[in-house]
Amino acid sequence: MSDLRVNRVGEQMKKELGDILGKKIKDPRVGFVTVTDVEVTGDLQQAKVFISVLGDEKQKQDTLMGLAKAKGFIRSEIGKRIRLRKTPELLFEFDEAIEKGNRIEHILRELNDHN
Repeated sequence: MSDLRVNRVGEQMKKELGDILGKKIKDPRVGFVTVTDVEVTGDLQQAKVFISVLGDEKQKQDTLMGLAKAKGFIRSEIGKRIRLRKTPELLFEFDEAIEKGNRIEHILRELNDHN
């Protein structure tokens, strides 16, 4: 499958997932979740969904559990919104890049304050 199509599917999924997580999921464990990226495999069988969650480690784990429980519903919603022969299997992962960026920014700010 062309990289362009895979990228387009990933971007469309990212948009739809943001909408679904924001408006359709009623699970209180799924709080402030942002879909930062979606990587779809070349055969469109799997989609790795990168998320960032506002909160502490417990809230992050609770969010992952809530998303795991709602995975079937989320996948069926994606299937209704995006015309694909088979809706990709969803794998949710934390996007560590934002956290690392914040940590680096904090360190740089501290170094700057000491000079």
